[in-house]
Amino acid sequence: MEMGAAFAGLNWIAVVAAAAAAFFAGAIWYGPLFAKAWMAGFGFKEEELEGRHHGKIFGLTFVLNLVMAWNLAMFLGPEADLMFGVMAGFFTGFGFVAPLIGVFYLFEGRCLKLFFVNAGFAVVSFTLMGAVVAAFN
Repeated sequence: MEMGAAFAGLNWIAVVAAAAAAFFAGAIWYGPLFAKAWMAGFGFKEEELEGRHHGKIFGLTFVLNLVMAWNLAMFLGPEADLMFGVMAGFFTGFGFVAPLIGVFYLFEGRCLKLFFVNAGFAVVSFTLMGAVVAAFN
């Protein structure tokens, strides 16, 4: 397939919607669901997080979500149905991203609990992005 044709057939609304879905899922995942486990895994205290540049962090997070959603949409193509989108997203998170996070954590000596928080979110976010992209097809 020619790259121009691939870009022309891409549903950019689906890409933005998928990125937004992953962004808001992250707010729930790293907020009420797993904030304490995530902070404990990194050794953060709430007051340490208050002085960070949240606008920059959240803005760049959304941009990175756009990159991931765009790449996933390119791989799914315009013909993917919802089930294929869900499965492709799941296996992208479970088969590519989570193991890569695991390799990083092995070399960094990070705890297993933190691995499950972050790798679990990778699986959830890619599954969600795959579903959203495919739902727009």
